Amino acid sequence: MNFDYVIVGAGSAGCVLANRLSADPSHRVLLLEAGPPDRYLWIHVPIGYGKTMFHPLYNWGFYTEPETGMNNRCIYWPRGRVLGGSSSINGLIFIRGQREDYDRWAALGNRGWGWSQVLPYFIRSEGNQRGASEYHGADGPQAASDIGAKHELVEAFIRGALEQGVPRNDDFNGAVQEGVGYYQLATRNGLRSSSATAYLRPARRRGNLRIETGAQASRILFEGGRAAGVEYRQGGRLATARANREVILSAGALQSPQLLQLSGIGPKSVLEQHGIAVLRELPGVGENLQDHLQLRLIFRCTKPITTNDELNSLAGRIKIGLQWLLARSGPLAIGINQGGLFTRVLPESRTPDIQFHFATLSADMAGAKPHPWSGFTISVCQLQPGSRGHVRIKSRDPFEPPAMQPNYLSTEPDRRCAIAAVRFARRIAQSEAMRPYVASEFRPGEAVQSDDELLGFAREYGATIFHPAGTCTMGSGPMAVVDERLRVHGVAGLRVVDCSIMPVLVSGNTHWPVVMIAEKASDMILEDAAGEV
Repeated sequence: MNFDYVIVGAGSAGCVLANRLSADPSHRVLLLEAGPPDRYLWIHVPIGYGKTMFHPLYNWGFYTEPETGMNNRCIYWPRGRVLGGSSSINGLIFIRGQREDYDRWAALGNRGWGWSQVLPYFIRSEGNQRGASEYHGADGPQAASDIGAKHELVEAFIRGALEQGVPRNDDFNGAVQEGVGYYQLATRNGLRSSSATAYLRPARRRGNLRIETGAQASRILFEGGRAAGVEYRQGGRLATARANREVILSAGALQSPQLLQLSGIGPKSVLEQHGIAVLRELPGVGENLQDHLQLRLIFRCTKPITTNDELNSLAGRIKIGLQWLLARSGPLAIGINQGGLFTRVLPESRTPDIQFHFATLSADMAGAKPHPWSGFTISVCQLQPGSRGHVRIKSRDPFEPPAMQPNYLSTEPDRRCAIAAVRFARRIAQSEAMRPYVASEFRPGEAVQSDDELLGFAREYGATIFHPAGTCTMGSGPMAVVDERLRVHGVAGLRVVDCSIMPVLVSGNTHWPVVMIAEKASDMILEDAAGEV
């Protein structure tokens, strides 16, 4: 078990790294994944998101600590535990974020991370159905496809947004993000395009790449202050793997900081509390936790045209099953959310500050069983929350989940944005275009009207939209964990490459930005190996 690179986590980033680093046959690469292979059918059927949301084998099924700002609820945080990680169970949305997000990263002192520097990596990763252009790639591994059939409800949602002055936008990843339209999805020919299928599958037969599933890392091993390998549990026994060049953590925004803390890298007070010797004091490890808070407005529909209606009848299930089997089309090939919208609701915002996901389906929570009646969902989240939380180990046991405390709605602008976002969603639902489809507002309900009542709705029903980030932040300040080349400060041979390195959360879904981060990181790792830096 002697390798050049040991990658911990086969998710959105880890699969990219495994592919790019093993492309040179002289590099021996080990990829460790705690979960199983991605052989489950519902991983690959886009609507299967509902089947994996609570699956105990393919999902970590985390919960936050009780959230003071959310009525002391422990909020469910699904995370992928399978080859492909969360890219195997997510909502498939193709979004990069705003160019201003990356220019802000650069302005914080991270050279090489501005929009003009990261755009080539987005393009390199992308195999877009629309072909190559100034903003898009056609030949990359990660597929991006249009939603083929237009849905009556989505069309009404788009017209309703236009009535509110939101411009039409057919490419949220083009020149501007603001607007309303259909999302593109990470699918190809009606199948999910995860990091595992896009990057790992083409590389897995390489003789210099070894993939170990069911292998959960427990700590990083050091020799003389340098990361030298990883200890992991597989099949009930502990094993070790040596890394001659680098250990790369791609375990995500929750488990990468957990592994660092378990290995003696992190806030001194946290390590000493659990009797862990301090190898390197980095107070920012596990701090700066950010997430998008999802507020889901649910409506009863006047017509039996929703996905609820198709899923709740035998004839409907047969119909959509045949559509997918015979033509790789229909609801099974699309997933849950089709319509997208980016706009501004706070007077101080200069770029879009909220994002909508419009679904022709309704359920009590994302991924749960659809309601027995015709329903649809208008989901909205704040793009740039000011609330910050943390991830901290609870014990020295590497197999106990860490404490996750996002501190949702802990800032006044976040609370104002939540109220304004719900009011804007209601304006769309009450528009001339949508009014014929709205039988009633199921949640929060017409009785909820005042600012206090709307904030109460956010506290009682708000949930994650699955984008935790920032816990191993990139930068050079006292709370930074990695430098601009994603090397852990003060520790040789150790990098972090995943969503945790984001100094500020991107304005949108996080899978594609993490693919970009891994694409860029792979170049930096190979440059360092060649002695070019």
